[in-house]
Amino acid sequence: MNAAVRNNAAQRGAVLIMVLWTTVVLTVLVTVLASNVRLSANTAVYHRQGAQDFASVMSAMYKAEMELMMERMPVPAGVIASSQAVTEYREPLNRFNGQPLSLNYPADENIVVRIYDHAGKININRIQRQRLQRLIETRLGENFDPVQVQELLAAWSDWTDLNDLPNPGGAENEYYLSLDPPYTARNSPEFDTVEEIRLIRGFDELFKDVNLDAAFTVYGNGSAVNPNLATREALLLLPGLDAELVEQIIALREQQDITSPREIGDIVPLEKMVELSPWLGFNTSSVYSVYAYPRQESDDSTAPDRVTQAYMQIMEVRGFETRARIYRVHPYAQLPK
Repeated sequence: MNAAVRNNAAQRGAVLIMVLWTTVVLTVLVTVLASNVRLSANTAVYHRQGAQDFASVMSAMYKAEMELMMERMPVPAGVIASSQAVTEYREPLNRFNGQPLSLNYPADENIVVRIYDHAGKININRIQRQRLQRLIETRLGENFDPVQVQELLAAWSDWTDLNDLPNPGGAENEYYLSLDPPYTARNSPEFDTVEEIRLIRGFDELFKDVNLDAAFTVYGNGSAVNPNLATREALLLLPGLDAELVEQIIALREQQDITSPREIGDIVPLEKMVELSPWLGFNTSSVYSVYAYPRQESDDSTAPDRVTQAYMQIMEVRGFETRARIYRVHPYAQLPK
């Protein structure tokens, strides 16, 4: 009898353990299933939001293109293309300096559009050797090594000349083919992209912390930098300027159009202005970098925009009757500062 009781108790215990284990397993399965369902729902929401944002960004790109085309429409005689008084007139093309824009055909309210005229960048396809030397010296600092400057100039010359004969201190295919991965020198005077600068011996280190797309351009025929349109990155590379002077120039152009070097001379000391003046010009171009991105939600409306990447197109707009020519598309381009 005692043995039967013990057997029954053992069986009940085994059944209880099986029930507990089944409960645990089912609980885990339900938890995992619920987690997967929640993850799938969140993923679907994010995909939907991403698709909506992308559609809004592309719409903003078309509207920005239209904005640039409209600027090339002839203005009727006697009409000033501004609602401001004549004494307060501002050149409309100067607003393409990276400031957030309100377009004539408005983009979605959650999309920010910025347009940068390439007349505000340093054109590496039009830079003269003397100016390149000053650029290198400025980048290296006051105590630069003249030998290093000449080696960098020689490497640049070897990259852009039409032969495979190295200049003293320079670099040609023999050097570049020894790298990992290997590549060959361009041996052509025209750069295809500004990022190509990093392939030239010594220049990756020289510009290691510079957003090259913001500072330089390879498009157009201009060699000067328009201070009304210039990016911070471009201004900081120019001889005679430092971070404080750059911010003063940007503050000045927010208040008025800069129409002559004399107005900058009121900010920049004379000895530095002598270095800076040859770099300045006041023309605009037909090539633009257009950035569009979803506005970042913030409780503080006065807080600076913390977005660092955006969808970008480089486009050339020559008239109001034809669509822009697209040179480059970058979905995750780094925004100029």
